[in-house]
Amino acid sequence: MHGTVDGFSYGLVTPVAAFIMACLGAALGLRCTARSVRTEGSFKAAWLALGATSIGSGIWTMHFIAMMGFSVHEVPLGYDRGITFASLAVAIVMVGIGIFIVGYRGATPMALVTGGTITGLGVATMHYLGMAGIRMNGEFEYNTVIVSISVVIAVVAATAALWAAVSVHGFLASLGASLVMGVAVSGMHYTGMAALSVDLHAGAAGAAAGGETPAALLAPLLIGPAAFLVLAGVVVMFDPLVVMGRPDWEKRPPRAVPLPRHRPSFPERTSWAPSEPPREGSASPHDW
Repeated sequence: MHGTVDGFSYGLVTPVAAFIMACLGAALGLRCTARSVRTEGSFKAAWLALGATSIGSGIWTMHFIAMMGFSVHEVPLGYDRGITFASLAVAIVMVGIGIFIVGYRGATPMALVTGGTITGLGVATMHYLGMAGIRMNGEFEYNTVIVSISVVIAVVAATAALWAAVSVHGFLASLGASLVMGVAVSGMHYTGMAALSVDLHAGAAGAAAGGETPAALLAPLLIGPAAFLVLAGVVVMFDPLVVMGRPDWEKRPPRAVPLPRHRPSFPERTSWAPSEPPREGSASPHDW
């Protein structure tokens, strides 16, 4: 027997909130990645790590905010915390691999394709691993074609975002890139949810639907990643290069400074007396 799936139990509240979190994580991650381009040494790795964690946390938070509105009418839902947090770790690690590749290799075609593919697969893996953490009296079934489309959306969005991180400069341009990534990640999520159907176990229909709602179950899990995004936002706000990009004075070529003209100097002579005594037998000025 198939269950009745509802992905919008709270209307547009959860999709809009999820989209905002996806954009926030993307904006922070892209600006940190762009900042790493102008940094060397250990600080470069630190900025890349902060960017990867921001994007991974934003995508994971987006996913589970959207899942607050997900329900199956016939059965109650639960979440396995181990698998749920494992999906967060997968998102951060795989996004980090992609960001580090582009951060150190630059916006070359090979680096973008490799990094974007790994990052996109990380986003998709996070989504479906998070879905695997749901506990209910039934099983999920997926449409393979729609799942494939969702993975392609994730890979294309990740590749475009990584290109923007190292190629697009300026606050407004990065803001636009983060909005595009937020739309793509949200689109990937709901495309994946469109591939879902629920096959209930025998006797599951009509079971008591008591217990906590998905929103009550998931809200405590989101506190940590959401707090991290706030702290990352504070770090970004206090670094002007992250917020505004390259300063204007660095964009202008330095003006040529005229060199001082060299004037030859001659030693001053205080008298006409010869600098050394006359040799014996030579004429003296007094003899002239």
